[in-house]
Amino acid sequence: MLDYDTLKHKKRDFLAATGLMPEEFALLLPAFTAVYQALVPSGRTRQGAPRQRAQGGGARGKLGRLEDKLLFILVYQKTHPLQTMHALQFGLSQTQANHWIHALLPVLQQTLCELGMRPERQASHVATHPLAVEGTAALVLDGTERRRQRPQEALAQREHYSGKKKCHTDKNLLLVNQDTNKVVYLGPTETGKKHDKKAADEVQIVYPALATLSQDTGFQGYAPEQVLVEQPKKSQSAAT
Repeated sequence: MLDYDTLKHKKRDFLAATGLMPEEFALLLPAFTAVYQALVPSGRTRQGAPRQRAQGGGARGKLGRLEDKLLFILVYQKTHPLQTMHALQFGLSQTQANHWIHALLPVLQQTLCELGMRPERQASHVATHPLAVEGTAALVLDGTERRRQRPQEALAQREHYSGKKKCHTDKNLLLVNQDTNKVVYLGPTETGKKHDKKAADEVQIVYPALATLSQDTGFQGYAPEQVLVEQPKKSQSAAT
C-alpha cells in the first residue's frame, strides 16, 4: 500500500509515481495544506456540516494526513489509473477513491493557481502568460498520450485507437518552458487517433513574439508566425 512515509525515501520511485522529487513535494505541501484547510475548516466536516466532535476523533482514515492526500492526488494525476486500481494502491474502496479524487482535485488546482504554477488552458492567452515569458521564451511543444479503457462503441474505438501506441488513448498537447521546465500550456483532451499537428492547428496557440519552439517530427509543417521553429528532419528511411 502506498503512503508518504514509505515512498519519500525512494527518490526514483517517488519521481515515477508523482512527477516530483521529494524536495519538490515538500515545497508544495504547505501551500496545499493552506488551501485544503481554507476549503475544509477544522470546525466543519468535508460536507460543510458542523462537527459533533473534535477533528481527528473516530476511526482514522487511510488518507488521514495531508501528506497522504497530496500523494494520492499527485499519483492519480501522474499515472491516470482506473479508480479501482488507484483504490487498491492506497487501501481504499473504489467509492472512497472516487470521493477523494473529486474532493482533492480542486484543492490541487487552487494550490497551483496560487503558486503561479497552473498551466494556461486558453491557447489565445499563452503569449502573455507569466510561465511562457519566464527566461528566454524557449519553448517545447509535444503531444502526450495516456491509456484509457477501450470504448464500447465501434466508432469511439476507432477514434481513440492510437496507431503509435497500439492501444486506446487520450492525448493532450503540452507546451513547456525549456528554461524552467514548467508546463506553460495544457491543450484540450483529444482522441488518440488525432495527429499532433492537426491538434496544434486547431487550438491556434498564440506564442510570445520571437520565441523559439522545439518540436518533433510529429509536427512536420507546423510553423507559427514570428516564431523560430527548431525541428529535426525526417530520415530518408522514415520518409520512404
